[in-house]
Amino acid sequence: MENILKLERIEKYYGSRSSLTKAINDISFTVERGEFVAIMGASGSGKTTLLNVISTIDKVTSGHIYVGGVDITKLKGNDLNRFRREELGFIFQDFNLLDTLTAYENIALALSIQNKKYKEIDARIKKVAKDLDIESVLGKYPYQMSGGQKQRVASARAMITSPKLVLADEPTGALDSKSSKMLLERFQYLNQELSATILMVTHDAFTASYASRVVFIKDGKVFSEIHRGDNTRKEFFDRIIDVVTLLGGDQHDAL
Repeated sequence: MENILKLERIEKYYGSRSSLTKAINDISFTVERGEFVAIMGASGSGKTTLLNVISTIDKVTSGHIYVGGVDITKLKGNDLNRFRREELGFIFQDFNLLDTLTAYENIALALSIQNKKYKEIDARIKKVAKDLDIESVLGKYPYQMSGGQKQRVASARAMITSPKLVLADEPTGALDSKSSKMLLERFQYLNQELSATILMVTHDAFTASYASRVVFIKDGKVFSEIHRGDNTRKEFFDRIIDVVTLLGGDQHDAL
C-alpha cells in the first residue's frame, strides 16, 4: 500500500530554554491511501498541534512530514501555497463557509482559484453534492441551512479538488447527534467508495468509531493505536472506550 502521510520523529516545542513545553515528543506513524484514521487524546495531549503541523499551519521543531512522498517541512512560498491549495482538504468544526455565497459558490471557490473551467466545476459539484446528499441546498446560503447541511457543504468543498489527504478538525463538534451520524456515514461512504484518505481529530469515541483506525495521543506521544478490522462499529466503540479508561479519561469529556 502507498503511504499518503508519513510522520518521521516529529517534535514541536514551545517557549524558551527556561520554560520549554514539548507539545509533540518524537511521534512517528503512517497513513496509507484510502485509510480513515482518527486521532484521540485529552486536552493538552498534543493532538491539535499534530493536526496543525500536518496542515502546515504550524512548523515542526524537528523531524519530517511527508505527504504523497513530498517532505512538506521543506516547502516554502509558492510551493507551500500550491500544496495547501491542491493536496489538502480541510473540514473545520465551525464550517468556515462564506455567508455571502451559496452552497454551490462556496464549493466552487476552491476550483475557481485553480482556474478550472465552468463545465468541469459544475460536473464536479454535481457529483460531490450527490455523494454527500446536499443537492437540495446548493442554491441556499449558509443561514438557510442546518448545521449538518453546512458541515456536509464544507466537506464537499474539502473533497472537490480530489486532495491526497483530508484533514477534519472535530467535524461533529457543533452538530447534534442525528446530524453527526449522517455526516459520519457520508465520511464512511467517501472513504470506502471513493477511497478518500481522511485524518480526523476528535474528542468523541462515537465519532472515532466510524474510522478504520484510532491513534491515541498522550503527553505529546503515541500512547497506542487500535484497528477496527472485522469488528462491528459497536464493538470498535467498546474497544475505544477501553483505551480511554486506560488513559484515565472520561469518555464524555476527556476524549
